[in-house]
Amino acid sequence: MGSESPSLTMLLVSFAALILASAYFSSSETGMMSLNRYRLKHLKREKHAGAMRASRLLEKPDKLIGVILIGNNFVNFLAASIATSIAIAIVGDPAPIATAIILTLVVLIFAEVTPKTIAALYPEKVAYPSSILLILLLKILYPVVWMVNIVSNGLVRLLGFKPGEDDNQQQLSQEELRTVVYESSERIPRRRHGMLLNILDLEKATVSDIMVPRNEVLGIDIEDDMDEILDQIAGSQHTRMPVFRQDIDNVVGILHMRSVGKLVKVETVNRAMLVQETNDPYFIHESTPLHTQLFNFQKKKLRMALIVDEYGAVKGIVTLEDILEEIVGEFTTDLAANSKDIHAQNDGSYLIDGATSIREINRTLGWELDTAGAKTINGLLMEILQAIPDSSVGIELGGYYAEIVQIKDNVIRTVRMWPDANTLELIAD
Repeated sequence: MGSESPSLTMLLVSFAALILASAYFSSSETGMMSLNRYRLKHLKREKHAGAMRASRLLEKPDKLIGVILIGNNFVNFLAASIATSIAIAIVGDPAPIATAIILTLVVLIFAEVTPKTIAALYPEKVAYPSSILLILLLKILYPVVWMVNIVSNGLVRLLGFKPGEDDNQQQLSQEELRTVVYESSERIPRRRHGMLLNILDLEKATVSDIMVPRNEVLGIDIEDDMDEILDQIAGSQHTRMPVFRQDIDNVVGILHMRSVGKLVKVETVNRAMLVQETNDPYFIHESTPLHTQLFNFQKKKLRMALIVDEYGAVKGIVTLEDILEEIVGEFTTDLAANSKDIHAQNDGSYLIDGATSIREINRTLGWELDTAGAKTINGLLMEILQAIPDSSVGIELGGYYAEIVQIKDNVIRTVRMWPDANTLELIAD
């Protein structure tokens, strides 16, 4: 009896050790596979020892999984054998069903669920230390791992898969990258976070989304009286102005106000001298994406472009500053208070100029009006009504409400808008 007691103790200690070993392999597998690959690459560049070891193991996932599963299955099968011996030593009867139930519960709780849960919650704390032993085991068990991988990879190919050739899954798409940036909002300063999202959004917008429409373009008609032209130049708040003949479709060049300084010393300035100081106009199509145009501005060393449609008619202009504002936002702290086209009212609504772009409304007020179709709020309302409406017509726009306030020259000039039904009741009262 005295010899049986130490034997049982030895079996129990061995069984506990094997359960701990199984927990190690289970947690190592979950920890290694749960590592953030992009943080891992960053730490690897920072020469973090644990990250460098983990990266080396993850470069060959088939060998990593092979050594983990070989070790895990070995200790689990050995634990099952010892559990049977323990059952015989205690009750004298193998009792296979009872032994299997107890062993399953013990392995499930202590060797699978608990360690894997911890590893999933703290992958770096588990994976980096465990990588030391995994590298050692991989060297010791390499012949067995190699043989197992040869057989398993052969079966994978028979099933129609090609191991090691799907590296594209590690590359982030634009929408996935946007999600990563969005989820990192708590770790990135608000302004920088917004700039990153705006950069990703450049591919979704075209120059026609942010252009100054032709009816708002301030230019110089070279056919005007010369005194009027000089007065217009003197009072201009822009650094560049298009010069045209009678109509903006007949653009002759772009005049930089800096060039006008050369004419100060000239007693009599004529049209020919003014035209001579202009630069050749730069035309782009209305469908040009913003990110492409930003690159083109940089490549051509230009800051203004005239936007034309498929028939060659000028639709408006876009400047480098317009695109940069899409990234960094308006150069003001309170957009709604400083917008010349959007005016907040005491009742919670906004009076909005009909020519205001939907993108500007969304950016200024934080709304989510549809930008897929019309570019301005006037165009959006006309598109919905399919007619020139009367004033005081109310329209629901997917959770937002609009009331047409003023129509002039067959164009909606002013719109009152608000974001919810509660504000609607407040305005009605």
